[in-house]
Amino acid sequence: MKFIGKLILWLLIAVLLVALAFYFLLQTRWGARQVSGWISTHTDYHIVFDAMDHRFSSPSHILLKNVTFGRDGKPATLVAKTVDIGLSSRQLTDPLHADTITLQDGTLNLMSSTAPFPFEADTLQLSNMAFNSPETGWDLSAQRVTGGVSPWVPEAGNVLGKQAQIQMSAGSMTLNGIEANNVLVQGSIDNGVVTLGTIGADIARGSLTGNAKRNADGSWLVDSLRLTDIRYQSDKSLQDFFAPLTTLPSLAIGSLEVTDARLQGPDWAIADLDLSLRDLTLSKGDWSSDGGRLSMNADEFIYGSLHFIDPILNTEFSPQGIALRQFTSRWEGGMVRTSGNWLRNGKALVLDDAAVAGLEYTLPKNWKQLWADQLPEWLQSVTLSKFTASRNLVIDIDPNFPWQLTSLDGYGDNLQLAKNGNWGIWRGNAALNAAAATFNRVDVRRPSLKLVANDSVVNINELSAFTEKGILEATAAVSQQPQREVAISLNGRGVPLDILQQWGWPVLPITGDGNLQLKAHGNVQASAPLKPTVSGQLHAINMNKQEVTQTMTNGEVSTPQPVVPAPTGGVPAAEPAPAQPVQ
Repeated sequence: MKFIGKLILWLLIAVLLVALAFYFLLQTRWGARQVSGWISTHTDYHIVFDAMDHRFSSPSHILLKNVTFGRDGKPATLVAKTVDIGLSSRQLTDPLHADTITLQDGTLNLMSSTAPFPFEADTLQLSNMAFNSPETGWDLSAQRVTGGVSPWVPEAGNVLGKQAQIQMSAGSMTLNGIEANNVLVQGSIDNGVVTLGTIGADIARGSLTGNAKRNADGSWLVDSLRLTDIRYQSDKSLQDFFAPLTTLPSLAIGSLEVTDARLQGPDWAIADLDLSLRDLTLSKGDWSSDGGRLSMNADEFIYGSLHFIDPILNTEFSPQGIALRQFTSRWEGGMVRTSGNWLRNGKALVLDDAAVAGLEYTLPKNWKQLWADQLPEWLQSVTLSKFTASRNLVIDIDPNFPWQLTSLDGYGDNLQLAKNGNWGIWRGNAALNAAAATFNRVDVRRPSLKLVANDSVVNINELSAFTEKGILEATAAVSQQPQREVAISLNGRGVPLDILQQWGWPVLPITGDGNLQLKAHGNVQASAPLKPTVSGQLHAINMNKQEVTQTMTNGEVSTPQPVVPAPTGGVPAAEPAPAQPVQ
């Protein structure tokens, strides 16, 4: 019996010595190579580390140095200076589940193609790590990351697991192309629902704070978000800048506050923007709200040729539409003010009061094309319940027919300026007058116009202007049918007889001042020239009683009637000049 006892003792000592030898060998480079080689050969993963360290002062921790780990044939998932694995009694039943895994001074690449990992932990901790997640819906790259995930149970398609608490900070981060510094994130994951209880970051030389939730279907609920002192420059157009919002299933905004922001793109810019948005949901290119509101003001807003200075906008949202409580802005040297409603039913904009004053506005070169273009789907009707204008200067620099209105005043009632997505004057009445005007290099004084429009015709009941020596008066009617037939009756008293020549009528065979009578009609269409459609008759008589009648048919003028001779003792009658076609 003594022999057997001694044998068992010696066997235990031998086993202990072998275990000690194996323990010390594992902490050498040779031991590390052997373990790494065995794992790489017998699993779908490859691992390389320089040494394993274990200290009896921390008996439950194993420290791996200079670790590289990843799937076979894939880029390395983990490169770290040290990996600290905290063990517990759970290793007896679940060897690959650690108490803690701490990664320090390295790079962690979390990609769906590399998950699931062969191990998990109650807590995954990062210390001064770089973090990349390029193959997920969040194109994320972060540096100097410190924080943790608890528990960490990675699986295919969920590198952070289905349920976990997250708390991390990063020195710098790029998320879907947006750069940020000093980032703090606290939140949780619960079966695809990501709750970000605290978000903080320095972004675009400003700051961002808030909280939000991302549902499993990809929709977002932003409970609170504040942006302060943002200075952001984009290479995208304004439409492309907001395009990512349209790709989300939905975006519900509880509170968005923007203070002193400056944003700029290729053809747009906003300076010193203050904005407050409440209770608005964007979904599938549309929006919904019940009691939401938007208030904003800025020093400048530039979009293409539009340049607003000190714009102020206050609106309220409801299921029926948008109540425009206030819009005011300095624009083109003057002031614009309006209020009203946009109605979801019919996509109609009804402005209760619109006023423009002191403008010095040059029309864009393509204003005629813009007038003919179809309006966007969300705007099918525009109505001005009341319209006033005062002291405005309006200029068109079209070289074919330039014109200018100086000190333009006016008013209008129930003017419908858009119908079925098309600009026009579809209903209402208006009166316009100016101190002076120039039409194709012909100066006139006190031009005025009064019109009444209905569904079938626009009647211009009064159109008058003083010329250098006389007065022009006219009435006209413009059909609302697609042919846009126009009929005009014009009388001139004591006016230069060549005044119509500058406006497209051929040269008259008589000269001087006199009286004119013109009756003409034609079709005004954006897609076709006017002159070939004009037919009419012009009768003129000068101070010497010389008179002529010209008839135009489809833009061509027939031979004029003979000139009536002057009375005896008067100036001899002029010889008729040959008729000339419309230029």
